[in-house]
Order: sequence, then structure tokens, then C-alpha cells
Amino acid sequence: MQRSVLSPLRRAVAGSAGGGKGAPLSAAASRPFASASEPQPQGEDVGSFPFARPKGYEPPAEFARLRRECPVARARLFEGSPIWLITKPRELQQVLVDNRFSKVRTHPGFPELAPGAKAAVEGREASYVDMDPPEHTRYRAIFEPFFDAEAAQVEELIDGMQRRGPGADGGVDLAEAFSLPLAFRVIYEMLGIPFEDYEFLSSNVAVRASGSSTARDAAAAQQQLQEYMEGLVAAKEAKPTDDVLSKVIRSHLVAGNATVASMINLGLLSLLEHPDQLEALKGDPSLLPCAVREICRYHTASAYALRRMALEDVKVGDVTVKAGEGLIALNQSANRGEEAFPDPDAFDIRHSPNPQVGYGYGTHLCVAMPLAMAELECAFGGLLRRLPTIKLAVAPDQLQWSDPKADVGLTGLPVTW
Repeated sequence: MQRSVLSPLRRAVAGSAGGGKGAPLSAAASRPFASASEPQPQGEDVGSFPFARPKGYEPPAEFARLRRECPVARARLFEGSPIWLITKPRELQQVLVDNRFSKVRTHPGFPELAPGAKAAVEGREASYVDMDPPEHTRYRAIFEPFFDAEAAQVEELIDGMQRRGPGADGGVDLAEAFSLPLAFRVIYEMLGIPFEDYEFLSSNVAVRASGSSTARDAAAAQQQLQEYMEGLVAAKEAKPTDDVLSKVIRSHLVAGNATVASMINLGLLSLLEHPDQLEALKGDPSLLPCAVREICRYHTASAYALRRMALEDVKVGDVTVKAGEGLIALNQSANRGEEAFPDPDAFDIRHSPNPQVGYGYGTHLCVAMPLAMAELECAFGGLLRRLPTIKLAVAPDQLQWSDPKADVGLTGLPVTW
């Protein structure tokens, strides 16, 4: 197989931590933002970003104010570099279908949220999820069919929970016993990754995904993952089997990844907080697709992934984003947009229509979204059918949450039944 094909394959399976050369930048696009002492463009400067969640899973209060007063606002990242924040559904959709905004992370001005992310990108070629069309479109078109199948591990994991029982007062951590194993095992089994490597890969992914990882740790984890995947691809190339990775190698194409663990935890918590909706779902499983869409809208567990850099000057709302400037389309904010959703701050599994953008929008809409939705429907359907009395094993105020400035998530979810 030609290296030009194998290289993006290895990077794509390893995840989306790469960067790349992508489309050439114009001279204007290579210019940085104006310094703080120079005249500022239109749009309010709202200071440091990310904002902090006030508590639990509540979105940052700044999102609602910006949607009302300044839908395209200016902010500053951890190292002081400027970024545009896109907070409303209409402007978010405009940006994410416009190929004048690039997803290639090695462009000067591309926004990264942590030092570790910058280190993981430096000197690396792009994974397919971080390519621009037409490269991205070519890889995506072949890979989409592999993500239509429904996950089959739900029953096995629930069997294990039932065998162990709910335990003592502390209950069972749903994240450890169900949500994380389901999310990782589905994709690992699809790729044909050996079972004995699951723990290594899961811990590696955790280091790379953590916004608190040091630059050195993130870069080392990326390198280890790259080396592992190169070995796995070589083994599959030499002896193909019936897994997705072997099929992709035979097709000369690349893969992506998806996770649903956080949505399972947050979704179950919201259902437990709304017992009338929980009982409705138990009584009518046909509501599962609507419930899953609402969980993805209400929580938006991946809230900072839709970052772009302008290749030329583009008007967005009342603001002109200049060539070379970075932005982030805030899907967590757009999913609470008042013009798109009636009573957007209410959790309602019957919300319809529900044009949620939890998995992105447009050219880079998550290729694994059908698989993720199927996994979530299987997960909630199985949990409510097999464990109908499931409930929290601790008081809600004892739940431990992710860093308020990071993606929303629970460090664990103790349950009993």
C-alpha cells in the first residue's frame, strides 16, 4: 500500500490530535490578530475563554448573554491569543458550511485551548477529521458506511452489573461498569484492536483528551498512540481479518472515532431528575430516538471541538472575521438558542423539532454520529428495561464534576437498583 494512503489511515485511527498543511494560506491569512494596543474589530471583547460553568451541567451564564447582546464576540485564550466566539445557531451553521473556514490545525492562528493540544499538533500531519475538502470529503465518503451498525455489547455489560449486584451503600459506578466500557469497546471491536490492549489505549486517550495534561505528557501520549497504530496497521495489512480496520486498509482509506460515555452518564442523571419523563420512556421505548436527541442537545458533552481559522475575510453576523483569525462555534450555546428551541433551558424528551448540533454541523458533521446515536438508544433502552429501578446511590450534591472550564462530565455516577 502506498505511504500516501497509509499515513492518514494511521493518523485517523489514532484520533484527531494531528495537524496538517491543508490549503495554502494567503499572505493576509498568515497575519496574526491585531495586538491589544491596536484598533479592535467590531464585536464585544469578553475577556478570558473558556468560561466556567456555574455548577453541575449548567452552561456558562455568559452564553445566554452573548446570544442576546453579541452573538459574535471576541475573547482571549490561555496564552493571550484572540478568538471569535460564535454563540447562536444561525451563525454557527453559516460558519460550519463555509469552506473559507479551515479545520487544519497547523495553520497560524488556529485556536487551541491548552498547551498540551498545541504540543500534540506541532510537526504532525493531519488526521482526516482535521482535513479540509476535498481530502476530507474523499476519506469520509468511504468511511461513513462502517458507522451505521448498532452496538451489541449493552446486554453483556448489564449482565456483569447484575452478577456483581448494586453493592453496599456506595452502589456501582455506572461510568466504570457500563458507560466507559461500552464507548471504548464498540470502537475497539470495530477496529479489531486486541482485548489485551484496551487498558493501554484507554489510558492513553485519557491523557491526550485531558485539558490539564502537560504539553510533554500530551505529546508523549500522541507519539505512543501513533507508534501503536502503525504497528497495528502493518499487522492488519499483512494478515487482514473481518474488522473495520482491515476493510479500510483494503479500501485504501481512513477511520475516525466516537465516544458516548459522558452522554450516557449525563442522560441518565437528567432522566432521574425528571421522573415523569423517565416513566414515559420506560412505558414507550419508541420515545428513545427523541430522548437521545434531547440528551445530546441539553448536555453537549463535546463543546469546544468546532474550531476553525479563516482563510480569507468573511462576514459573520455583524462582524468581519479577518483572514488568519481563529474562531470557535459554540454548539453548547447554540443548543440553547432561543430561536431554535422552545423553552431551551428545559429538559424535554419530546422536544420537536430538535435540530441539535451536539455532533457538529455541515462538512465535518461527526461521521460516527449514527453509531453514537444507536449506542445511546441501546444503552438507555437496555438500562431501563433490565434495571427499571435504577437510581442514584448518593445525594446529587455528592456527585463529582469535571473542571468547570472543561467539557461537561461526571467523574463517576454511583447507582443502585
